[in-house]
Amino acid sequence: MDYIDPHVHMISRTTDDYGRMAYAGCAAVSEPAFWAGFDRGTAAGFHDYFRHLTEVEPRRAALFHIRHYSWLCINAKEAENVSLSREVIALIPEFLRLPNVLGIGEIGLNKNTRNEATVFQEHLDLAMKTDELVLIHTPHLEDKYKGTRMILDMLKNDPRVKPHRVCVDHVEEHTVRPALDGGFWVGMTLYPTTKCTPARAADIVEMVGTDRVMVNSAGDWGKSDPLAVPEFVQEMKRRGHPDAVTRKVVYENPLAFWRQANNWRE
Repeated sequence: MDYIDPHVHMISRTTDDYGRMAYAGCAAVSEPAFWAGFDRGTAAGFHDYFRHLTEVEPRRAALFHIRHYSWLCINAKEAENVSLSREVIALIPEFLRLPNVLGIGEIGLNKNTRNEATVFQEHLDLAMKTDELVLIHTPHLEDKYKGTRMILDMLKNDPRVKPHRVCVDHVEEHTVRPALDGGFWVGMTLYPTTKCTPARAADIVEMVGTDRVMVNSAGDWGKSDPLAVPEFVQEMKRRGHPDAVTRKVVYENPLAFWRQANNWRE
């Protein structure tokens, strides 16, 4: 089955991973800007990183006939430095015109601090002024429910936000319904320790259905699997779900969300 991985950090993966993903049926990926494993010290470093996302990774992906798209921001892990964050946000408009940029993301909260909330809202202001899609990062583990509620409140308090143009990612059993009830898209991340397993993601699909729901691997520097989405496909097959149901989650839904992007080319 062809699939899309709408959240995977390919800068941290080998070229062989692109090959394995292609053999498993991956048609396209999108790569949100994220933490590099350390806190970067200058806006110039982020400028080079954005060039890597928009120039280098699409070329690597194309070697295996995979389409590569990206999202731009300064990740919540580095948002405590508000002055640096503002310098980075000022760089983003230069890249928004590029045809492989889908929008602003992954923005959100990490430890639910005041500085993180400030930087989140300034990213959101840019996205609203430029009418970009938004990809949201929700915190890990014990901070997830509180952080998700904070994010949803900030989104709902901005009258410019159109929920159908926002994806709230890393949802789990206790956060998926508030996001869906708000009219947002949701992403379930198949990550071995801090997020969902393929079995839990299948449970959630059985609980809430397939409308505005996607899955992703979030493959990055940590222990993660860039083939997690095909594992979800196999879990759905094992449970007897029709291929059309699974395809909606792993292919049709991410494509429908992306098609709203300003630069989209079919």
